Amino acid sequence: MTKMINKETRISEIQAVSEEKMIIEGYAIKFNEQTLIGTEAHGFKEIIASDALTETNMKDVPLKYNHQDNFLVIARTRNKSLELEVDEVGLKIRAELLDTQSNQDIYKMVKSGLLDKMSFAFTVKNQSWDRAGMVPVRTIQKIDRLYDVSIVDVPAYEGTSVYARSLELLDNNTRELENLKHEYQKEIIRKKIKIKGDIH
Repeated sequence: MTKMINKETRISEIQAVSEEKMIIEGYAIKFNEQTLIGTEAHGFKEIIASDALTETNMKDVPLKYNHQDNFLVIARTRNKSLELEVDEVGLKIRAELLDTQSNQDIYKMVKSGLLDKMSFAFTVKNQSWDRAGMVPVRTIQKIDRLYDVSIVDVPAYEGTSVYARSLELLDNNTRELENLKHEYQKEIIRKKIKIKGDIH
Protein backbone atom coordinates (compact mmCIF):
# COMPACT_ATOMS: atom_id res chain seq x y z
CA MET A 1 0.00 0.00 0.00
CA THR A 2 1.36 3.43 -0.98
CA LYS A 3 1.81 5.78 1.99
CA MET A 4 -0.09 9.05 1.71
CA ILE A 5 2.12 12.12 2.03
CA ASN A 6 0.49 15.34 3.22
CA LYS A 7 2.50 17.60 0.95
CA GLU A 8 1.64 21.29 1.39
CA THR A 9 2.38 24.48 -0.52
CA ARG A 10 2.75 28.15 0.39
CA ILE A 11 3.25 31.44 -1.47
CA SER A 12 5.96 34.12 -1.53
CA GLU A 13 7.53 36.46 -4.13
CA ILE A 14 10.09 36.34 -6.92
CA GLN A 15 11.68 38.81 -9.36
CA ALA A 16 14.17 39.08 -12.22
CA VAL A 17 17.48 40.64 -11.15
CA SER A 18 19.83 40.39 -14.14
CA GLU A 19 19.89 41.71 -17.68
CA GLU A 20 22.96 39.82 -18.93
CA LYS A 21 21.82 36.41 -17.68
CA MET A 22 18.39 35.02 -16.91
CA ILE A 23 18.67 35.18 -13.11
CA ILE A 24 15.71 35.30 -10.77
CA GLU A 25 15.63 35.68 -6.99
CA GLY A 26 13.01 35.57 -4.31
CA TYR A 27 11.92 34.13 -0.99
CA ALA A 28 10.18 30.78 -1.17
CA ILE A 29 9.66 30.77 2.62
CA LYS A 30 9.33 33.66 5.05
CA PHE A 31 9.71 33.02 8.77
CA ASN A 32 7.48 34.27 11.58
CA GLU A 33 4.78 35.72 9.32
CA GLN A 34 1.28 34.71 10.32
CA THR A 35 -0.90 33.56 7.42
CA LEU A 36 -4.57 32.59 7.43
CA ILE A 37 -5.03 29.19 5.79
CA GLY A 38 -8.66 28.88 4.67
CA THR A 39 -11.11 31.20 6.43
CA GLU A 40 -11.52 32.26 10.06
CA ALA A 41 -14.65 30.10 10.26
CA HIS A 42 -13.12 26.99 8.68
CA GLY A 43 -9.36 27.35 8.82
CA PHE A 44 -6.34 28.17 10.91
CA LYS A 45 -3.49 30.66 11.11
CA GLU A 46 0.01 29.46 10.44
CA ILE A 47 3.53 30.54 11.35
CA ILE A 48 6.78 28.99 10.14
CA ALA A 49 9.37 29.15 12.91
CA SER A 50 12.78 30.70 12.21
CA ASP A 51 14.55 27.37 12.83
CA ALA A 52 12.08 25.26 10.84
CA LEU A 53 14.69 24.42 8.18
CA THR A 54 17.55 23.29 10.42
CA GLU A 55 16.79 19.58 9.87
CA THR A 56 15.11 19.76 6.45
CA ASN A 57 16.06 17.45 3.60
CA MET A 58 17.00 19.86 0.78
CA LYS A 59 19.45 17.59 -0.99
CA ASP A 60 17.88 17.76 -4.45
CA VAL A 61 15.32 20.53 -4.93
CA PRO A 62 13.96 21.51 -8.36
CA LEU A 63 12.51 24.86 -9.36
CA LYS A 64 9.21 24.20 -11.12
CA TYR A 65 6.32 26.05 -12.66
CA ASN A 66 3.09 25.63 -10.68
CA HIS A 67 4.49 22.46 -9.07
CA GLN A 68 3.85 20.67 -12.38
CA ASP A 69 5.71 17.44 -13.02
CA ASN A 70 4.82 17.57 -16.73
CA PHE A 71 6.52 20.96 -17.20
CA LEU A 72 10.26 21.10 -17.84
CA VAL A 73 12.34 21.70 -14.68
CA ILE A 74 13.45 25.35 -14.68
CA ALA A 75 16.51 24.94 -12.43
CA ARG A 76 17.83 22.52 -9.81
CA THR A 77 20.12 22.42 -6.80
CA ARG A 78 21.72 19.22 -8.10
CA ASN A 79 23.47 21.01 -10.96
CA LYS A 80 23.79 24.26 -8.95
CA SER A 81 21.58 26.26 -11.30
CA LEU A 82 19.37 26.74 -8.24
CA GLU A 83 20.85 28.05 -4.99
CA LEU A 84 19.02 27.99 -1.66
CA GLU A 85 20.07 30.18 1.26
CA VAL A 86 18.52 30.29 4.71
CA ASP A 87 18.79 33.74 6.30
CA GLU A 88 16.96 35.70 9.00
CA VAL A 89 14.04 36.38 6.62
CA GLY A 90 13.49 32.85 5.36
CA LEU A 91 14.54 30.65 2.46
CA LYS A 92 15.99 32.75 -0.34
CA ILE A 93 16.35 31.29 -3.81
CA ARG A 94 18.58 32.34 -6.69
CA ALA A 95 18.24 30.61 -10.03
CA GLU A 96 20.18 31.03 -13.26
CA LEU A 97 17.94 29.78 -16.05
CA LEU A 98 19.31 27.82 -18.97
CA ASP A 99 18.73 29.38 -22.38
CA THR A 100 15.72 27.33 -23.44
CA GLN A 101 12.49 28.54 -25.00
CA SER A 102 10.40 27.65 -21.97
CA ASN A 103 12.87 29.35 -19.61
CA GLN A 104 12.92 32.46 -21.81
CA ASP A 105 9.15 32.63 -21.57
CA ILE A 106 9.22 32.18 -17.79
CA TYR A 107 11.94 34.80 -17.36
CA LYS A 108 10.15 37.37 -19.53
CA MET A 109 6.93 36.89 -17.56
CA VAL A 110 8.79 37.29 -14.25
CA LYS A 111 10.59 40.37 -15.54
CA SER A 112 7.33 41.96 -16.69
CA GLY A 113 5.58 41.19 -13.42
CA LEU A 114 3.11 38.71 -14.91
CA LEU A 115 4.64 36.09 -12.64
CA ASP A 116 5.70 37.43 -9.25
CA LYS A 117 4.83 34.72 -6.75
CA MET A 118 6.61 31.66 -5.42
CA SER A 119 5.36 28.58 -3.66
CA PHE A 120 7.07 25.64 -2.01
CA ALA A 121 5.98 22.04 -1.52
CA PHE A 122 6.87 20.48 1.82
CA THR A 123 6.03 18.01 4.55
CA VAL A 124 5.98 18.73 8.28
CA LYS A 125 8.13 16.99 10.89
CA ASN A 126 7.12 18.88 14.05
CA GLN A 127 4.32 21.33 14.72
CA SER A 128 2.35 22.82 17.59
CA TRP A 129 -1.12 24.29 17.96
CA ASP A 130 -2.33 27.25 20.00
CA ARG A 131 -6.05 26.81 20.50
CA ALA A 132 -6.66 29.71 22.89
CA GLY A 133 -8.60 31.82 20.37
CA MET A 134 -11.47 31.32 17.96
CA VAL A 135 -8.99 30.63 15.14
CA PRO A 136 -6.34 28.00 16.01
CA VAL A 137 -2.72 28.97 15.32
CA ARG A 138 -0.42 26.34 13.88
CA THR A 139 3.34 26.80 14.26
CA ILE A 140 5.47 24.70 11.95
CA GLN A 141 8.54 24.00 14.06
CA LYS A 142 10.38 21.65 11.71
CA ILE A 143 9.93 21.01 8.00
CA ASP A 144 10.83 17.43 7.15
CA ARG A 145 11.43 17.66 3.40
CA LEU A 146 11.39 20.37 0.77
CA TYR A 147 10.07 18.77 -2.42
CA ASP A 148 10.28 21.77 -4.73
CA VAL A 149 10.10 25.52 -5.03
CA SER A 150 7.83 26.81 -7.76
CA ILE A 151 7.02 29.93 -9.73
CA VAL A 152 3.24 30.19 -9.73
CA ASP A 153 0.79 32.29 -11.70
CA VAL A 154 -2.07 32.35 -9.17
CA PRO A 155 -1.58 32.91 -5.42
CA ALA A 156 -2.47 29.90 -3.30
CA TYR A 157 -4.70 31.85 -0.94
CA GLU A 158 -7.37 32.78 -3.49
CA GLY A 159 -9.20 29.49 -3.94
CA THR A 160 -6.91 27.93 -6.54
CA SER A 161 -5.94 24.28 -6.92
CA VAL A 162 -2.66 25.01 -5.13
CA TYR A 163 -4.67 26.47 -2.28
CA ALA A 164 -6.79 23.33 -2.13
CA ARG A 165 -3.68 21.18 -1.76
CA SER A 166 -2.48 23.37 1.11
CA LEU A 167 -5.67 22.54 2.99
CA GLU A 168 -5.01 18.78 3.11
CA LEU A 169 -4.01 19.13 6.74
CA LEU A 170 -7.16 21.12 7.47
CA ASP A 171 -9.31 18.39 5.96
CA ASN A 172 -7.62 15.86 8.24
CA ASN A 173 -8.24 18.03 11.29
CA THR A 174 -11.77 19.33 10.57
CA ARG A 175 -13.40 17.40 13.40
CA GLU A 176 -10.75 18.49 15.90
CA LEU A 177 -11.08 22.14 14.90
CA GLU A 178 -14.88 22.04 15.12
CA ASN A 179 -14.68 20.50 18.60
CA LEU A 180 -12.27 23.22 19.70
CA LYS A 181 -14.57 25.97 18.44
CA HIS A 182 -17.55 24.34 20.14
CA GLU A 183 -15.70 24.18 23.46
CA TYR A 184 -14.59 27.80 23.08
CA GLN A 185 -18.17 28.93 22.42
CA LYS A 186 -19.38 27.05 25.50
CA GLU A 187 -16.68 28.78 27.58
CA ILE A 188 -17.86 32.20 26.34
CA ILE A 189 -21.44 31.33 27.31
CA ARG A 190 -20.30 30.20 30.78
CA LYS A 191 -18.41 33.48 31.28
CA LYS A 192 -21.43 35.53 30.21
CA ILE A 193 -23.65 33.64 32.65
CA LYS A 194 -21.12 34.22 35.44
CA ILE A 195 -20.94 37.96 34.67
CA LYS A 196 -24.70 38.26 34.77
CA GLY A 197 -24.76 36.39 38.07
CA ASP A 198 -22.19 38.75 39.53
CA ILE A 199 -24.23 41.79 38.47
CA HIS A 200 -27.35 40.47 40.17
